[in-house]
Amino acid sequence: MTHTTAFLRRRQLLGLMALSATHSLHAQDAWPSRPITLVHPYAPGGSADALARLLGRQLEARLKQTVVVEGRPGGAATIATAHVARARPDGYTLLLGTSAGHVVTPLMQRIAYDGIGDFRFIGVAASQPNVLIAHPGLGVDSLQALIALARKEPGRLNYGSAGMGGATHLGAEAFAQAAQIKLTHVPYNGAPPAIKDLLGGQVQLGMLNHSAVNPFIADGRVKALAYGGAQRSPLLPNVPTMAELGYGNTATATWYTLAAPKGTPDGVVEALRSAMALAAADPAYVQALAAQGGERIDLSPQDTTAFVQQDKLAMTQLLRALGMLEK
Repeated sequence: MTHTTAFLRRRQLLGLMALSATHSLHAQDAWPSRPITLVHPYAPGGSADALARLLGRQLEARLKQTVVVEGRPGGAATIATAHVARARPDGYTLLLGTSAGHVVTPLMQRIAYDGIGDFRFIGVAASQPNVLIAHPGLGVDSLQALIALARKEPGRLNYGSAGMGGATHLGAEAFAQAAQIKLTHVPYNGAPPAIKDLLGGQVQLGMLNHSAVNPFIADGRVKALAYGGAQRSPLLPNVPTMAELGYGNTATATWYTLAAPKGTPDGVVEALRSAMALAAADPAYVQALAAQGGERIDLSPQDTTAFVQQDKLAMTQLLRALGMLEK
């Protein structure tokens, strides 16, 4: 091979490399060029589904691309979380994640993904306080009356939650331990099936997201006994908080983060963060979120990661106290 031939081949190779790099850059700059799938870990029709659709519409408006919402319930939120952890890190598969999938279930059992390390967290979509509710046929109209009945008949009362290991489950268990009562847990794959059985009398109590149960509280089909937010909800002004009733350390809320698989490009994360910030500044979005009982927590990607890590520390302590931490 002559020096001239070698030189020309090197020039050709460098040209192909430059063309490839330019193509990759343009492909990233063009994101999103096709529909995005936003996965959540609970049943259709529940509070997670409603929040995902609300956020999805905002992302569509900001990113000028279709967002398809997909519920993958089951496995204590691990089915959806694992699905996104294994997805290509190209910005086209996102997760509306919760403490159950990212933190609690990984602390309670062995799973095939790292609940924090396998993701890039973009922001906190919302925090939704939980409400302790009762079937009217139970005959209790206050938390004190519930505690008295549970102490009189230990183990007879059962409650439904949105799933094993979630904030609705752990909040109820923490309350039962603090109140020194025994309640039987009946886990469901999301709020809708739990509410269905509560309305039908198959379970007597529920610890569920405010947004999921508010319509049934409003029409009297269930009785709200205590609210898990820091302050009373404007939608439930006559329902005392857990703190007011002396159980503030058991108040829990379900938080939802927007997350992408580890390795997702910085440009995609920044575009998603910018879209979330624009949504948070939209009065219509804020009003719709409040109507769902959601509270905004405006955090950067770095602060969102720290938020999830802090939740892991708190949940480790709670699970240890409840005797539910994996050995």
